[in-house]
Amino acid sequence: MMKPLIGVTATLKMPEGILGVRDQYLRAVTLAGGIPVLLPLHAPLADIDALFGKLDGLLVTGGVDVDPSRYGEKRTSACGSILPARDEVELRLVELADRADLPVFGICRGAQVMNVSRGGTLVQDIPEELGIALERHRQALPYEVMTHDVTVEPDTRLSRILKGACVCRVNTMHHQCVKALGEGLVLNARSSEDGIVEAFDDPKKRFFFGVQWHPEMLAEAHAEALALFEAFVLAASERL
Repeated sequence: MMKPLIGVTATLKMPEGILGVRDQYLRAVTLAGGIPVLLPLHAPLADIDALFGKLDGLLVTGGVDVDPSRYGEKRTSACGSILPARDEVELRLVELADRADLPVFGICRGAQVMNVSRGGTLVQDIPEELGIALERHRQALPYEVMTHDVTVEPDTRLSRILKGACVCRVNTMHHQCVKALGEGLVLNARSSEDGIVEAFDDPKKRFFFGVQWHPEMLAEAHAEALALFEAFVLAASERL
């Protein structure tokens, strides 16, 4: 049986100009049975469109903040670094995947990009806008440690992936989050402590699913984290 080709978005580390992602993303896709391929950042959109046609799934990874202008807001002083070229490429890829019903899995920033692509909005800074202490959602190293619980909504994609579990223990490393969910997106989980959106999907799609935590950092040691990647890769395999 052929393995699905999974496009993995990357970020640009400056000033070195190094394009890449944490290796755990690639390892998690491989463990789940897919073939990960790193996608370019500075490429003509026509080339991005052509490359998209080769993919069976799209993994949108974590990283810097989404430019607030993408969801109709002015950038506040608490908003972190942005990378407009990355916003352009990732939003384009998610749009193409959405149209084609290509499986998409968004992690942290990736989930936020997916939400913005559907017209949703983001909290630019959790402490400033919500009055919640930063350390509650941005843990210290190591990231392989799970530090808080999310409450899983019943009869959702996440609930089915986790075989009916009501609570899932996760790691956390973000200062932004979903404010309003975009069109067609359904809540799958909230932070048990403060209600922040932690997972969502579009149940009408083959796989259009985002989580706020980082399961790639947990996938090698925790079956429930790997299960998210397995569900994604399985959906991608069904296109072969």
